[in-house]
Amino acid sequence: NGSTKLDQRLLVAPVAPVSHVWTLLIIRFLVVQVVYQSSDSAPVVKSGNKIDMDHSMRIETDPQPPADEWLDIMGNGSLMKKVLQPGGGRDSWPELGQTVKINLKTRLLDGTLVEELSEFWFTLGHREVIPALDAAVQLMGMGENAVIKTDGKYANGFRGNLYPEIPSKADLSLEVQLLEATDAPDLKLLSPTEKIALATCKKEQGNVLYRCRAYNYAIFKYSTAMEITESISKDDLRSEEENKLMEMKVKCLNNMAASMLKLEDYDAALTCSSEALMYQPKNVKALFHKGKVLALQDKYSEAIQTLRKALELEPRNKMVHDELSTMMKKHREHEAAMDEKMLENPSSTHKHQAKSAWGWSWKWLLGATAVAIGGIALSVAIYARK
Repeated sequence: NGSTKLDQRLLVAPVAPVSHVWTLLIIRFLVVQVVYQSSDSAPVVKSGNKIDMDHSMRIETDPQPPADEWLDIMGNGSLMKKVLQPGGGRDSWPELGQTVKINLKTRLLDGTLVEELSEFWFTLGHREVIPALDAAVQLMGMGENAVIKTDGKYANGFRGNLYPEIPSKADLSLEVQLLEATDAPDLKLLSPTEKIALATCKKEQGNVLYRCRAYNYAIFKYSTAMEITESISKDDLRSEEENKLMEMKVKCLNNMAASMLKLEDYDAALTCSSEALMYQPKNVKALFHKGKVLALQDKYSEAIQTLRKALELEPRNKMVHDELSTMMKKHREHEAAMDEKMLENPSSTHKHQAKSAWGWSWKWLLGATAVAIGGIALSVAIYARK
């Protein structure tokens, strides 16, 4: 049974391709799990940074590191965990694929509080949070309160919601309380109403991550919500449910576009906003995002046209007004810069064309002059003979 649980934890593939950091994390997590599963003693940090078994501390119940000891999850001091308040034993550890609820306080190593979340939900192993949090929570008992210290490598993508200006790879200290763990619902067993409610929950979780400037993780939440909506058959929907489903899809696509803009992935942002407009051609947010992306791609004429359409739909929308005004100013500056560049550095083609035109005009002029002079001379000669 223990072996089966271990396989379930480690062999479930994450939703997205595994990065180098995540590969290291999974390998090291496997080592930690094997240590826990194969012995009833607690792994503790010894000299150096490796996990060893302290045989003088064997206990009859589920193992937990002593309160004053740190568990070195990665074996090199880069990701550490210490129990502040013990919880349930090993059998209460959450598993990959389960949805967990936690309280979280995130600090810089100098103690500055940069984020505080209450009853925050995420799915283990789906890369919806920073790697440090995803790995450490899988080693927590139910009700446990622990502190996790991580270097920036395992905190990639985090910027905080209280101090969003902190570096994205800052070393962090996380105080985590594990409140609940539930199995992921089987979508096949859910009604359309339940699926829409679940998708709404995922979207709201994405909004929390967006406000924390964790845009990559927010995108995963919005993508999950979209996957849930795609599992709903229109044949099973009532008219009001179909409207809710459409609204949900458009909101997720708009939020994904906003996140992609923050990450400067303009092609993806354009794809999301364009897809939202396929569902709702008059959606102002989608038009706004599309116009903004087009401007960032130097497609000013199309961008201005898109924003003007948004303004026709909502003439008092200040955000669209401001963006359109800024965009038109940048367009004028862009055009002026291009004109100046052309004047300062005309192309060889233009030079050649100008030179050729000037040369031909002189040849024509000389030829015409010669003909005129010849005609005058002939007239004089004829007149003299008379």
